[in-house]
Amino acid sequence: MKSVPIRPLGEKVIVKRMEAEERTAGGIVLPDTAKEKPKRGKVLSVGDGKLLDTGKRKPLQVKAGDQVLFTSYAGTEVKVDGEEMLIMDESDILAVVE
Repeated sequence: MKSVPIRPLGEKVIVKRMEAEERTAGGIVLPDTAKEKPKRGKVLSVGDGKLLDTGKRKPLQVKAGDQVLFTSYAGTEVKVDGEEMLIMDESDILAVVE
């Protein structure tokens, strides 16, 4: 996996959104304006974890390489080296795809 030039802090996660479907189940080709943004992506990098009151860090449940499902309005879109990515809280992630 390619290294990401930015490092998330704390409980933040960097996710690359999966590509949108080009066709419907019936075979109709969708134009770019009709495609829904996928709510699925691949974790590229994770932060150190949540800082607890004790001063220790709770590790994140996701790791780089995991495919995840996330909420519709999750994260902040950023463009780094021409690639679009999302920086989101781990709490925006709903599930890991096995």
